[in-house]
Amino acid sequence: MSTSVGVNVLRWSALATGLFYGAYTQLSITARDKLTAEQHAYSHRESLIRQAKAEWAKTHPQEQSTPSAAKADAKDPNADLNAVLGITDAK
Repeated sequence: MSTSVGVNVLRWSALATGLFYGAYTQLSITARDKLTAEQHAYSHRESLIRQAKAEWAKTHPQEQSTPSAAKADAKDPNADLNAVLGITDAK
C-alpha cells in the first residue's frame, strides 16, 4: 500500500507546522514567565527598600528634616527672614 505524494506532502506539512507552532508557543510562554518573575523580583526589592527606609526613619528621627522647613536661626546667613520674624503665609 503506497500513499500518494499529495498525502505525504500534507502529512509532512502538518508535522512541520505543528513543530513550529509548538516552538513558538513554548518561547512565548517562557518569555511571559520570565517577565512575570522579573516584575515580582523588582516589586520585592522595592518593598524591602520601603521597609528599610521606614526602619531608618524610626531609628533616626532627629536627623530628618523637611526640605521646605524654614531656618529660624537669626545668626545664620542663609536663614529665612520670614521665619526669623515669625511671618507665615498661612491665611
